[in-house]
Amino acid sequence: MSAYEIITVPDPVLKQTAQPVEHINDDVQLQLQRMQESLLEAKGIGLAANQVNILNRVVLVNVPEGSWEFGEPEKNGALSIISQPTEGDNLRCMINPEIIWESDELSVYEEGCLSIPGQYAHITRPAHVTVKYIDEKGDAQEAKVSGLESHCVQHEIDHLNGKLFIDYLSSLKRNIILRKFKKSRL
Repeated sequence: MSAYEIITVPDPVLKQTAQPVEHINDDVQLQLQRMQESLLEAKGIGLAANQVNILNRVVLVNVPEGSWEFGEPEKNGALSIISQPTEGDNLRCMINPEIIWESDELSVYEEGCLSIPGQYAHITRPAHVTVKYIDEKGDAQEAKVSGLESHCVQHEIDHLNGKLFIDYLSSLKRNIILRKFKKSRL
């Protein structure tokens, strides 16, 4: 089985709204497996269906507890990863995820995105959220998540709604990131 290619900005699919999954069939199961391969291959902690050019409401989140650390920025500006997720660490397959509660308490994390590789910005979000979703077996689930996992869940659900982390920034900061990304691709 092969991993999906992860699309990058300015692909218009990243700005579209994904549609709910009506039935968890063999196609959705295959999509989940290929998305997991894509996430692991990219060494990421979250992936939304939009990022692999599929417009259904599916996300994967793989944030190992207490083991995601960043080192000093490398020469190209990317953060070096001291430790990263491995297969099965804390993988959540979320179908039709919906945030049903968010805390008033806020937190700030430096976010990046597999669809804008090498670019990062501090983003403020609710520190804790409760998300309801359907898992890969078709069972209804509800999870309260905090910290980096909370940011990751919110970031991936934003993708399903056609929103990128850079959309939280001022137009000046957003344009700087997009110019840096474009320049890094030349």
